[in-house]
Amino acid sequence: MILGYCTNIHPAETWLETMEALQNYVMSVRHRLLETGDHPVGKAYPIGLRLSALAARELLKGDELNKFKEWLVVNDSYVFTINGFPYGSFHGTRVKEKVFQPDWASPDRVTYTKDLFRILAEIAPASAGGSVSTLPGSHKTFHTDETAIRTNLIEIAHFIEDLSQRYQIDLHLGLEPEPLGHFENTAETLGFFDRLHAQAHSPVILAKRIGVNFDSCHFAIEFDDAEPSLDAFATAGIRLSKIHLSNALSLNPGDPAAIDAIRNFVEPTYFHQVIAQRPDATLARFVDLPVFLDGVDSGAVSSADFKDARVHFHIPLDAQPMPPLSSTPTHVEQTLAWCQRHPSACNHFEIETYTWGVLPGNLHRPVVEQIASEYRWVLDQLKRL
Repeated sequence: MILGYCTNIHPAETWLETMEALQNYVMSVRHRLLETGDHPVGKAYPIGLRLSALAARELLKGDELNKFKEWLVVNDSYVFTINGFPYGSFHGTRVKEKVFQPDWASPDRVTYTKDLFRILAEIAPASAGGSVSTLPGSHKTFHTDETAIRTNLIEIAHFIEDLSQRYQIDLHLGLEPEPLGHFENTAETLGFFDRLHAQAHSPVILAKRIGVNFDSCHFAIEFDDAEPSLDAFATAGIRLSKIHLSNALSLNPGDPAAIDAIRNFVEPTYFHQVIAQRPDATLARFVDLPVFLDGVDSGAVSSADFKDARVHFHIPLDAQPMPPLSSTPTHVEQTLAWCQRHPSACNHFEIETYTWGVLPGNLHRPVVEQIASEYRWVLDQLKRL
């Protein structure tokens, strides 16, 4: 099992900014983990890298990639995975639906993802392999033609296969289901992969090179329990490319105090989709937290009709929001337990609480402290299993 944290928590859009984040923050986290004994002395440190399209292009220019390879050696570190979901700016600006653009119907998404795999083939050790995570095709509100999405994914599968053979390394792409994505839950993901494999002229290559990036926060929001979902993907022969470990925000929408408390999580940068569950287990979906609250305030949504609600707001693994709000650590625990029972299913794990910059005050800590604490939480869970 390789455990890293995703550097999308650090604002960085250019390659220079990305290198500064690696030097200033990633190495500080590594040092903290070495001090506490949570990372073994003498063992190379795994990095989960986030690269924007701009940073990827800059890294592939001139001698930049060779210099980065040297930096990794000097700092006894390696990259095993890249987050290729956000194409452009991911901090300090309105991201929301833009994080799904360009989607997988666009040649720009294909070009960007190829760049990421070209980089990964050069820097990931063969013993670790290399994964890239990406969006679930598109966003439901875009009404994108799925045939174009599938065609581009089949193209990228063969590109990854060629690179894997040339470099003798196991490279793979993980599509990351997300609330209101083109496919967002277990059933929709299974359906999409059925259609994708039916279109492919080489399903074997597709199954080897394209799988699922299972985000425990996202599946918790969908009210899809971890173990049945993971069992379903395994039964269907869908590769688990990577596991994202993070909690979702949860609340009892029938509690007026919880509705008041959730207002503290409204912020303009990211989508915070809401899925609310009725007593009969049916679900209602809201594209963003302000949309849900506007409905409650106007009377169009009766929050008392729901017994539970979950919000796409990544909460640190080791922390809980103040009552009456809570989070979903049980989903992460179930995910880790399933993976312990199926050790060959996936070996790429990434802590992904990118919301550090917009967390309310009671959850906000220095970023290095938060990440190191999340590492310790995961390691403690593994010891208990």
